[in-house]
Amino acid sequence: MKISSTMIVVSFAWLVVSFWNRNDLPRNIDFLPAVLGEPQQKQTRTAPFNAAFNGVDYLVEPEYEYDLAGVVVSFRHHDGNSRLHFLANDHLNMLDVCVVWGDTAAGRLLHKIDFWNGIFTCNVFTRDSAAWKAFSMEQLSNNHLISDDETVRRQVKGIAIGDQVRVRGYLASYSSDKGGRRGTSTTRTDTGDGACETLFVEQFEIIKPAISYWRISMWVSLAILALGLFIHFKRPYRPY
Repeated sequence: MKISSTMIVVSFAWLVVSFWNRNDLPRNIDFLPAVLGEPQQKQTRTAPFNAAFNGVDYLVEPEYEYDLAGVVVSFRHHDGNSRLHFLANDHLNMLDVCVVWGDTAAGRLLHKIDFWNGIFTCNVFTRDSAAWKAFSMEQLSNNHLISDDETVRRQVKGIAIGDQVRVRGYLASYSSDKGGRRGTSTTRTDTGDGACETLFVEQFEIIKPAISYWRISMWVSLAILALGLFIHFKRPYRPY
């Protein structure tokens, strides 16, 4: 087998494996102090205000000022022109992000737990009893992030699993005259419908990006695959 053919086969297999695992939670995370603390919440005097996005006017009703720092374990970007968001005329909800903090974030068995986002939910599953015992649902939250600020909306598009993020704004309800109304949880101890935090984002920051060796591996294997294909097709044709 020619060198270029070997490069193509090996790099392609490597690419498939690394792509499949690209969203695995990194095992060794250097946690910042903010992530090990609890979310900060206090009553606000901010009056309800209007927000407009994609031609729809929304009424946002702040309930608490909120400051959340945590590790991203799952997320789902939303397109207001699809599915239930379209039916509800909800273009303001840009992202659902599931985060953990405190002892749960720092737990050495966290990588043995699977997280994934549904349309409006964060789901958790593991077969490892020790990992589940070390896990606290009160140190996890699924956050509906809403904003009419284009800068904030661009910033949230850059998140990845394992990132340490800080989000500041208001726990708030919101509604539009052309759609429904969404409320917010105001405690981390509730479960089921209505347990998600709806957060109008004033500031969003990836305070420490994750280092994912699977994602690095994916791009390296892709580059080697491209090089192998280039060599293969540049090689002079030799009939057998």
